[in-house]
Amino acid sequence: MSVPARCVHQAMADPFTWDAALLRRYDTHGPRYSSYPTIYSFSDDFGEQAYLAALARSNADGRPLSLYVHIPFCRRTCHYCACNKIVTRNAKVAEPYISRLDREMVLLRPHLDTRREVAQLHWGGGTPSFLSLDQMSDLIDRLDARFGLSNSRHRDYAIEIDPREADVFTLRHLQALGFNRLSLGVQDLDPHVQRAINRIQPRILTEALLDEADRLGFRSLNLDLIYGLPLQTRDSFAATLEQVIAMAPARISVFNYAHMPERFTAQRHIRAEDLPGPEEKLAILRTTVAMLTGAGYVHIGMDHFARSNDSLAIAQRKGTLQRNFQGYSSHAQCDLVGLGVSAISCIDDVYAQNHTRLADYEAALDASHLPTARGIRLTFDDRIRRHAIEQLMCDMELDLNEISETFGIDAPRYLAGALERLETLRRDGLVLIDGHRIVATPLGRLLIRHLAMAFDARLSLTPDDRFSRIV
Repeated sequence: MSVPARCVHQAMADPFTWDAALLRRYDTHGPRYSSYPTIYSFSDDFGEQAYLAALARSNADGRPLSLYVHIPFCRRTCHYCACNKIVTRNAKVAEPYISRLDREMVLLRPHLDTRREVAQLHWGGGTPSFLSLDQMSDLIDRLDARFGLSNSRHRDYAIEIDPREADVFTLRHLQALGFNRLSLGVQDLDPHVQRAINRIQPRILTEALLDEADRLGFRSLNLDLIYGLPLQTRDSFAATLEQVIAMAPARISVFNYAHMPERFTAQRHIRAEDLPGPEEKLAILRTTVAMLTGAGYVHIGMDHFARSNDSLAIAQRKGTLQRNFQGYSSHAQCDLVGLGVSAISCIDDVYAQNHTRLADYEAALDASHLPTARGIRLTFDDRIRRHAIEQLMCDMELDLNEISETFGIDAPRYLAGALERLETLRRDGLVLIDGHRIVATPLGRLLIRHLAMAFDARLSLTPDDRFSRIV
């Protein structure tokens, strides 16, 4: 596929000095910091009673709620996928699952102050569009009956959509149910790449949904892309980006494909020799950053780009951006309640994860127990480091004076080890340290996980190969 001259010109217009050798040196394994501590620090000794105690403390604080609902089903296997999913074409499996979700809600409700606003709702998977329209209505009705969903125009109600599983009628139905934000999985528009990852998705499917969503007035649209997939090149991905930019979504996520076939069975269908090499993958990343920033998108951090008038970019400018298991969020200070198999909650000072095997999840609920399988209660040190890591990941900077005031500590002294580890990154031009202020440089924003790792006191306890590569 040929690439338009404008596209190539944009790809070469770097927003900062590109140092490929430095990026290769820092392309090691590291956490994505959807949480701190990461899930590898969660303990099997943390169970239902510890989660219930956290819910009680959470009620006393009265923060708004964020609900995450995990729908694990997919009709097809995408070879790159590392999600917790169940591949089946049997639509009947959704009914007992929705009943189990409702049972989980019933068990939760007595322990949760339902006067708290549900400011945020997110359905993920799998693919929630596996559900029929009637099943979607049923699930929304149950959520509303148990928790009381919000009608506020400021609510953030999002759902992940597979364009192969949805049409314009789906979007109209979702709008009627109260969803106001959509995330569409695209990954790549090149037909050769699509065949290599077992995800045939003509561009027209995505365009038709975007056009209808725009006409219906959905507040924010996100497209998911992945770089590093088999048969991708800098030119082929530039062509995909050119088409995506023309669709003008408010947000674009460009995830780094992590090839871990020893952990994820579906990835064994991908031939390692078909993956772009390190040089080509870096070139794809360079093209991506240059094209998206050249088209007016703000590099929020990690894999996320947004229009300057999108709520994510606004929240980052205001210093209210938050990061959780669904990515970046404009709704800070919500307590996250996860529902469904493998779902993770972040309540008060704990993380709690449900059983990851469907049979175990079902068995716990059938025995009238919450399906909490593991978790962790944060220590004082954990809370300090979580705060520092989240500020870096969201704001791309850190104010040590603010940490001192928030936690009643001498932050430069308390975090002296982290500051010492940052010194090498400072010499390499990834971070600026000005008094008590730490700021990621444009190149450092691409490697923000490395900056965060300097503050991680638990990192040495987890084998590197548990984490994906950073670039």
